[in-house]
Amino acid sequence: MKPVILADENIPWLEHYLGGCATIRKSGGRDIGPAQLRDVDALLVRSVTRVDEQLLRDSPVRFVGSATSGVDHIDRRYLQQQKIHFCYAPGSNANSVVEYVLAAIAAVDDKLERLMAGGRVGIIGYGVIGKCLGQRLQDLGIDYCAYDPWLDADKLSHAAPLEAILDCDVITLHAELTREQPWPSFHLLGTDELCALRADALLINASRGAVVDNAALLSLMEQGKFGAQVVLDVWEGEPCISEPLLRRVALASPHIAGYSLDGKILATRMLCESLVGYFQLPALNSDSPVADAAPAALATAVRGAALVRCLLQQRYDISVDDALLREATLGQSPARAAVAFDQLRKTYRERRELFGTRVCGQLTDTRDLQLVKALGCSAGSNGLST
Repeated sequence: MKPVILADENIPWLEHYLGGCATIRKSGGRDIGPAQLRDVDALLVRSVTRVDEQLLRDSPVRFVGSATSGVDHIDRRYLQQQKIHFCYAPGSNANSVVEYVLAAIAAVDDKLERLMAGGRVGIIGYGVIGKCLGQRLQDLGIDYCAYDPWLDADKLSHAAPLEAILDCDVITLHAELTREQPWPSFHLLGTDELCALRADALLINASRGAVVDNAALLSLMEQGKFGAQVVLDVWEGEPCISEPLLRRVALASPHIAGYSLDGKILATRMLCESLVGYFQLPALNSDSPVADAAPAALATAVRGAALVRCLLQQRYDISVDDALLREATLGQSPARAAVAFDQLRKTYRERRELFGTRVCGQLTDTRDLQLVKALGCSAGSNGLST
């Protein structure tokens, strides 16, 4: 008998990978409730669905999958107690988030040039995404340090105290949200921590909205006591976000840092592989649901930071998401703005990753080639040979 799967409508290509070996139903992630689970064998969610006893009590669900790297929306202890199988997709969107962070840095003033000239990035949260970002920065020749009290000390390289992180040129957040002592990440950056940032710094939050105290951030901005620039992909209270805060940040997006097409494909495939194994279904369809991305082109000779910026913007122009969010939400009632926020996520544009891309154009010296390789690309026609 085919298993019945209820899936968040923003998890794509389930039908492609599973074929006709399961009955698949779709729902908005925030709309999933107990009534929909009465005859469901497997539940597949993203980060907007809280999966706990309240949702699953008295349901026949025996498999839960999350198409995300973070799992702070999942009560794993309850699943374990009920012997409900759980899987998720660690690292599936890591490169997508890394390229979002790099795109944000490249889009704000001369932050990229400053980093490549000896500046430093502070990473808060050194899990799969934080490590991937650190490695990419290192490959680009950019110095970084990391703070992660939730990680075993022997797994944390480039370790630094929070005070040192807050003194960096760029501070980027990749921590899961937790209120558990002794290291809660909830409002990890409050008034005191935000005041410690340099006036010329850049703060990026691509983790969970409440890791930064949004009310404290807005208050400092309104009082003229916060000079750093801010990029927010995540917001406290999503999908209801603060319009005054949105008006004051340098760049904003609707929680889509990890929403690359490539990351979504990988996450879906990881969940489907686990589904096939658990329910003993026929082998997974191994074909990719999309064609390879087109090569990136360098029409003119560019070097250094300009080369990195050019390649990043060809794959992802963060200003487009910023403009779409402002256009859809500013001036709207809170209820309409919340609907628009979720709609932007539901109908998110196709965004391909730069990593793995072939670059065609004029690469005039070995340092430029090293930068191309550091971004995960390969040199194509007219490039230097490797």
